[in-house]
Amino acid sequence: MALIEPGKKAPAFTLKDQAGVTHKLSQYAGRPVVLYFYPKDNTPGCTTESCDFQARLPKFAKAGEAVVLGMSILDEKSKAKFANKHGLTFPLLADADHEVADKYGVWQEKMRYGRKYMGIVRTTFLIDAAGKVAKRWDKVRVEGHADEVLAALKTLQ
Repeated sequence: MALIEPGKKAPAFTLKDQAGVTHKLSQYAGRPVVLYFYPKDNTPGCTTESCDFQARLPKFAKAGEAVVLGMSILDEKSKAKFANKHGLTFPLLADADHEVADKYGVWQEKMRYGRKYMGIVRTTFLIDAAGKVAKRWDKVRVEGHADEVLAALKTLQ
């Protein structure tokens, strides 16, 4: 599937987080949502990205009561280890069968060392209070990304 374009309605989902709590996109209606897809728990880039969002959670909460949700394909148990190891308190959603990643278009063919495989391409969606994609960041560079998303969130208000 193609990446969801800004201006389009964000696809609905229902997934469990690291604590086994179910999250639906619809439960955040009326609030902006930062939904970032990352390839794998406990890898250097994904750890840095997640810790950067964690460090800025109070700023995201102040900026329109935004919710931050991380998502990757590993299961809830992996998410729990990742969250506990790095003190991550926001929901890390387990999309084990990559159904949601498919809907958002981030489940793509990748290549490493000449080998092709399917995986999540690091992508962030800023979803506005009406449930539409306000902004999308493709092939995210981790350094400074959380600050970029925070700046974009502030322009929604």
